[in-house]
Amino acid sequence: MSGYRYGEYHDGPDPLAPPYDVRAALDEMGDAILSGSTPLDSLRDLLKRGVPGAQDRRGLDELLREVRKRRRELRERGNLDGTLERARALLDKAIGQERAELFPDPSDDARLRESELDGVPSDTASAVQQLSSYEWRSPAARQTFEELRELLRREVLDSRFRGMREALANPDPEMMERVRQMMSDLNDMLDQDARGQHTQDDFDQFIEKYGDLFPENPRNLEELVDILARRAAAAQRMLASMTPEQRAELQALIDQTLEQAGLGEQMARLSQALYARRPDLAWDTPERMNGEQPLGMGDAVSALEELADLSQLETALRQDYPGARLDDIDEAAIRRALGRSAVDDLETLKQIERELEQQGYLRRQRGKLELTPKGVRRLGETALRKVFDSLDAGRRGDHDQRDAGAAGELTGSSRPWRFGDEQPIDVVRTLVNGVRRGNGRGDGDGHARVSLSVDDFEVAETERRTAAAVCLLVDLSYSMALRGTWAPAKQTALALQALVASKFPGDAVQIIGFSNYARVLQPEELAGLEWDMVQGTNLHHALLIAGRHLDRHPDFEPVVLVVTDGEPTAHLMRNGRYWFEWPPSRETLELTLAEVDKMTRRRATLNVFMLATDERLKDFVDEVARRNGGRVFSPSADRLGEYVVSDFLRSRRSR
Repeated sequence: MSGYRYGEYHDGPDPLAPPYDVRAALDEMGDAILSGSTPLDSLRDLLKRGVPGAQDRRGLDELLREVRKRRRELRERGNLDGTLERARALLDKAIGQERAELFPDPSDDARLRESELDGVPSDTASAVQQLSSYEWRSPAARQTFEELRELLRREVLDSRFRGMREALANPDPEMMERVRQMMSDLNDMLDQDARGQHTQDDFDQFIEKYGDLFPENPRNLEELVDILARRAAAAQRMLASMTPEQRAELQALIDQTLEQAGLGEQMARLSQALYARRPDLAWDTPERMNGEQPLGMGDAVSALEELADLSQLETALRQDYPGARLDDIDEAAIRRALGRSAVDDLETLKQIERELEQQGYLRRQRGKLELTPKGVRRLGETALRKVFDSLDAGRRGDHDQRDAGAAGELTGSSRPWRFGDEQPIDVVRTLVNGVRRGNGRGDGDGHARVSLSVDDFEVAETERRTAAAVCLLVDLSYSMALRGTWAPAKQTALALQALVASKFPGDAVQIIGFSNYARVLQPEELAGLEWDMVQGTNLHHALLIAGRHLDRHPDFEPVVLVVTDGEPTAHLMRNGRYWFEWPPSRETLELTLAEVDKMTRRRATLNVFMLATDERLKDFVDEVARRNGGRVFSPSADRLGEYVVSDFLRSRRSR
């Protein structure tokens, strides 16, 4: 038998690791959403920070910092005129060697040659062109000049084709002829593609013939065009980054070198074709390189090409443009700039964004990202869990349970499963339903298998307790936002909604928001709810709506909770419009207290959670307590949820 060896997996993320729990990501977004941030902005902030516990993966901000660090390192790596400096040095060396050979010779020919060397232009390109036809007397000078020409040939081609410098390390006429033929075939292939006649087979034949000249291993013509265009644009940016004198001198050397190699026409064709296909690249944008080490043309172009990649990567990682998505970030660019681990980090962030939608916590509606009912329920459950975590251990009782028997003891009966149910699955009845519906089939061995559908599932019922009609009245006025109590108020409403849904499913809960008018709030809109930029705290209207809710459930125990930071300053008039006055008018106070008296006659205890200490507010709630017998609480904003939930549980236990 062949042996097996087991060890740590190194090629990317662990394929056997459990999937990331996106509920933790939603919890991280929850505080920002409840504070007024949109789900899209909250998600973007989360992805920028990174999610704690997500396999210690980096967020976009950390990746962005590393990209900027890499850009600084590249800029300080060297300067762009290395090829010019080396060419000048070789040219001076060749001339010096030739003068050393001529100096001892007393002949007129030697003096004539010295005079010719004296007339060599100071411009490197012109000097190389003039000396191309010069017959060197010194073998060493001839060899140095040939070294100069080979340097230019290698650097010029390497600036357009990555890796060409290595291919031409030992140039010979056959190799140069192969390069010329490659460029001709490449231009012909681009022309065919422009006419719609190119096929993948044509490209495969091209790569089979010239693949060793393209170390990037492109898979198709589009990839090859992208590779060559990015490098050609970087070469153009290198010229744009030089002084006018340096640019003219180097361009002349490039043109001269290509012409002498018989590549001038083909290179011009290729440059035009690449620019036509990728005009979006920054072809003439100068880039600053302030290092001390001179870089050859090939190395300089590679550095500028990487800088362009990093610049685009930085823009994508910032995600601050309209319609930004993680899919805009080029994984290949991430891999080139920061390595494989950064690709894994990015994939984790993409997975979070993708799974939040696929698992039903977020959805895109008309191009807008919003929470689903499932997502809102999760925020409520998280808010409730935070409330229970803040309660003293001695006061928890069994109210921190998250298992199925929340509403009471099991009764032995069951009911069909509904989306969102947390009661235990009744396995026996579920299987029986599958068999009855004819979902069973044989497996060929005489055994029957049952295939279940969603409609087959049933959950175990729990005993019913005394039901309550719960009204939570939440102040929506702008002062709630100014005092920093807006997010805690929404979190409290979600926590109460989650508590009733999970532990007291028989209760009828209604959440009412009030400012100049009052309105019933659905659980789905609570998370994204914004405060009202209007004047008025119309508790009168809110109590009217709450009274109708209690009247619709006459057999339920009434529970009314009010969260506010100000005394009533508005009331509903007979014509349906609101009346605002500050300080509060006598009519506003009288109508509001009349609704309090009606709550008392309904046997509804009205408890007020006061989020400010204004004297008028204290006087008003004291009067409410005197008339109704309810309690008054003055919690800090961060303990509001604890007070409301504890008071509700206390009232339920008393029944």
